[in-house]
Amino acid sequence: MQLTCRSSPPTSANTVSTTMASSSDSTCYTVVFESAAEYPSTSELRTALQKGSDEVKIDTLRKIIISTINGNPQPTLMMPIIQYVLTSKNKHLKKLLHFYWEVCPKYDEQGKLKQEMILVVNAIRNDLQHPNEYIRGATLRFLTKIAKDAELLEPLIPTCRSCLEHRHSYVRKNAVFALYAIHREFEHLIPDAAELMGAFLGAETDSACKRNAFVFLAHASMEKAVEYILNVGEGIGSLDESLQMSFIEVIRLDCKNDSAHRPRYIRVISELLNASSHAVKYEAATTLTTLTQNPAAIKAAASSFINLVIKESDNNVKLIVLERLETLRSKHDHVLDGLIMDVLQVLSNSTDMEVRRKAIAIVLSMTSSRNVEEVVLFLKKQLQRTQESDTEKSPEYRQLLIQSIHVTAIKYSEVAESVVHALMDFLGDSNNPSALDVVSFVREVVEKFPHLRSAITVKLINTLTEIKSGKVFRGVLWIIGEYTEKVEDIQAAMREVRKVLGEIPILASEQRLLDEANGVGDDEGEDKEKEKERASAHKPKVLADGTYATETAYSSSANAKLEAVKAAAKPPLRTLLLGGDFFTGSVLAASLTKLVLRFSDQSTDSTSSNILRAESMLIMTSIIRVGQSKFVTVPIDEDSSERVMNCIQTLSELNTEKAVHEAFLDDTKDAYTKMLGAQEKRAAEKKEAESTKEIAIQVDDLLSFRQFSKKTADDAIDYDEDVSKATGSGEVQEDFMSNLSRISQLTGFSDPIYAEALVKMHGFDISLDVLLVNQTPNTLQNLCLDFATLGDLKIVERPSVYTIAPHGFQSIKATIKVSSTETGVIFGSILWEGPNMGESCVILNDIHIDIMDYIKPAYCNEAQFRSMWTEFEWENRVNVNSTLSDPREYLQHVMKTTNMSCLTPEGATSGDCDFLSANMYARSLFGEDALANLSVERTEQGTITGHVRIRSKTQGIALSLGDRITMAQKEARPLTL
Repeated sequence: MQLTCRSSPPTSANTVSTTMASSSDSTCYTVVFESAAEYPSTSELRTALQKGSDEVKIDTLRKIIISTINGNPQPTLMMPIIQYVLTSKNKHLKKLLHFYWEVCPKYDEQGKLKQEMILVVNAIRNDLQHPNEYIRGATLRFLTKIAKDAELLEPLIPTCRSCLEHRHSYVRKNAVFALYAIHREFEHLIPDAAELMGAFLGAETDSACKRNAFVFLAHASMEKAVEYILNVGEGIGSLDESLQMSFIEVIRLDCKNDSAHRPRYIRVISELLNASSHAVKYEAATTLTTLTQNPAAIKAAASSFINLVIKESDNNVKLIVLERLETLRSKHDHVLDGLIMDVLQVLSNSTDMEVRRKAIAIVLSMTSSRNVEEVVLFLKKQLQRTQESDTEKSPEYRQLLIQSIHVTAIKYSEVAESVVHALMDFLGDSNNPSALDVVSFVREVVEKFPHLRSAITVKLINTLTEIKSGKVFRGVLWIIGEYTEKVEDIQAAMREVRKVLGEIPILASEQRLLDEANGVGDDEGEDKEKEKERASAHKPKVLADGTYATETAYSSSANAKLEAVKAAAKPPLRTLLLGGDFFTGSVLAASLTKLVLRFSDQSTDSTSSNILRAESMLIMTSIIRVGQSKFVTVPIDEDSSERVMNCIQTLSELNTEKAVHEAFLDDTKDAYTKMLGAQEKRAAEKKEAESTKEIAIQVDDLLSFRQFSKKTADDAIDYDEDVSKATGSGEVQEDFMSNLSRISQLTGFSDPIYAEALVKMHGFDISLDVLLVNQTPNTLQNLCLDFATLGDLKIVERPSVYTIAPHGFQSIKATIKVSSTETGVIFGSILWEGPNMGESCVILNDIHIDIMDYIKPAYCNEAQFRSMWTEFEWENRVNVNSTLSDPREYLQHVMKTTNMSCLTPEGATSGDCDFLSANMYARSLFGEDALANLSVERTEQGTITGHVRIRSKTQGIALSLGDRITMAQKEARPLTL
């Protein structure tokens, strides 16, 4: 059986300094289960201690210690332990004895020290003078655990002080530790602690001993600790890492009290920026930013952070340091701009995408008109390297670089021209997301920078033959159709379109290829007819389902040849059309229509205009014809066919409808301009919301003069406050009214026991604070509150058994773990024994856990939404039947009900229309995504009808959100008689 863990004074380098100024906590123990059937009697334990071997004594003493921890101290066994175990030389047994002296009752009923403890103190003194350094050191460590018993410690202090001069560093280190623990509780026992540690530090050479002694000295006398730091001076860089960390903490504490040594501290901390230890370097840089706001010091601290990111191998550490660097940059704008190239080196020295993403975010925030060219040049070199490397993360990194260049070029127009042509080389990239990002960038550039349109469209026209993706084709064709303005450029675009389409008409050329594959000529028509007749007379074949099918050698070979014709190498756009991508075909038709309309407006050559129009109509007709043939994988859809037919009709009536000209040539461009404006407005609002600097100051507000306040830096870090937040001791107390709103009544007022629960959400935990009231005049014994759960909820600990006095109260706490975003139910009962040992029971009301407490609004782009919509397998369709008359009002109602954000731009939902379709998105605290699509229309009666489709990766979110919408509809619906 293994002993339990107990709290003890910290022994590591990090924990000692943390508890330097705090009072020690009371020792706590964990109850260890023991079986009463296997536990020996007191006489058996005494016999084992008296006559057993060392192994038997070890096992027996372990059982006694466990029994003492569990509340059965066995005081009669103290003398046998002193007689038969204390004299043993077994080191394992001595270690167990230290555990026993720690937990055994040392005082009698009157509160006086037991007489037996005199013998124990004498034995401890002998161990403190033992020639074996391990026994001495272990005994000194044991003294730190009984540091609250002054009567035991007082006779041992002279021996502990003598251990400071022991030859072995292990003994000296633990001697300092023991004296520190004693002085922290009883300062009067070591009145000269500061002088003692000062002399010890002057003579000590071991780094661990010096570090412990310095921590002790800082606790005993801060002035002497500061004096020691100043005496070390420039030699601080050669000291041990743990001692350097202690110096930094003492400096930090002393500067809270208006220290006069701040300038010297700054020099000392600056020396530590060059320390070999990464931990020391990080703490020194952080502390330096709290001591001074001098730009040179801020730059030095930032350089230290950057070097840490480059040299450190742990990605988590890199992210933490980068976060600190970002905080420093936000508080000292433009001071760190000169270090931007150093930050960029992080991209070359790290392969983790999160680190790279964080570093690029910092770089973009530091970019200005002075360094933008250097930044873009570096990013372009990195982009070129991704083409040469074949690592797994290269496509993702390439996409990140393209997005960063996109943002930079849009913000600084002077680099847009040099960047856009380099990025257009990636339009033929096999990595579709990267090519789509390039298309998005080019589309925004040609809209915002009109002087670049001609060169960009010419480059795009020449790049058509390299494109492979349908999405990229659609983007490029739209740009060409919207922004190609010169007559010669339009003609060049038509030539390149013919190249990527191949021979026109498509159906006739494909049929000819099939006929050539079949070997059919003009003189072989009769043989072909005979072959068909022989095939029709072939014996039928019985299929597996019992039906008949005719299979001929002719039909099988014809199918094989048809597949071979389909699989033959073809131009890229022709391949997409034959593969069933008729959405791209409709975009091609619209782009050709725009080109023809613009050519007819600008050119006076009617012959060329008619040729261009006829050729475009031939291409459109060919798309529809081949879409209805056997040569395509998927037949053309109705929407694409109707769109292409509209374009054909527009070109056939070229000079009749002026409104159609405006719709093709102006309206689509205006719609894109509005969309860009909405995006910029949303980004500006987000930046303004996140900014904390632009705070309105009223004319009668108080002025704060830093010189008249505490001598701390503006952004000084309160480490005590950080520790309190981390441990939970500094939490803000909630107000009374907010607690009342979360109380759930579990039983009725007339039940023998009234119960109510205060339900609190703590991240991934649910805390239940249950109040029980005994409403009977009887004592309720063995009362047990039993909880059970439905859903992904798990009870962490079961409440104990209680006894409640007549009309008494009992508060019980229970913790429930939440593992996923799903509506859960907590139910249970209360069992107790009343008068005459009769058992009684009360069933509790259910507590419903609301999913909305774990779902928060989130945002993603359209590509991410579509990708997740295709990937997620769980869908819940909720029919809409609302009395609301405005579709947009119903959209706001659903967003408020489900805590989801609307991804559809505001401009797309504006205007007076009876139809509305919008996408919504939310994310849970567990990282789960929730998607929704709202499609509604307003009926003639003025009500809203339609449906909401909810998709998620897990079934629980889809069902829970659907139930939430259904319940909201029922609550909003008025009662009818």
